[in-house]
Amino acid sequence: MLFSLPNQLTWARILMIPLVVGVFYLPAAWLSASERNLAATVFFTIAAVTDWFDGWLARKLGQTTAFGAFLDPVADKLMVAAALAVLLQLERVDAVIAFIIIGREITISALREWMAKIGAARSVAVSFIGKLKTTAQMVAIPLLLFHDPLGPLAPQILGTWLIYAAAILTLWSMGYYLRRAWPAILARANEQH
Repeated sequence: MLFSLPNQLTWARILMIPLVVGVFYLPAAWLSASERNLAATVFFTIAAVTDWFDGWLARKLGQTTAFGAFLDPVADKLMVAAALAVLLQLERVDAVIAFIIIGREITISALREWMAKIGAARSVAVSFIGKLKTTAQMVAIPLLLFHDPLGPLAPQILGTWLIYAAAILTLWSMGYYLRRAWPAILARANEQH
């Protein structure tokens, strides 16, 4: 089921990443700065919605697969990392925040892979705090991409507060997963001595 409908949505999300990034590299005559912001926000938001929808659809249609379980988080991490790189270049997000978020994703992905290899994947299954972190990111990033004032709403300010909250939740969730994995890590280390 490499190309089941849920997996096709995940592939579409991956293919949207160059659109989110590329819109900022179009010639100035093609799109104004505000139009670039809007286009990137729309592309990212569509991709974020498909993130929720493909998982729901896979469960509803009984099309959950090992490949889909692998591809979905890869698509999420690529999408977030690409958006953060763009926001960093546009000076809309702090380098420290981008490093915390991207560094955590790499660390926890490696931890999950290792835990799966030793048969302890359940101890680092997605938690509520992880879902909360993802939600904060998926709301903050479009606000930061949009950037322009929207009536009385200041998306840049709100997005900045939310991305800082996401960074705090990112560290908290990383601590949670590492704490859950620690007994298995210690047991494995003791076996090797």
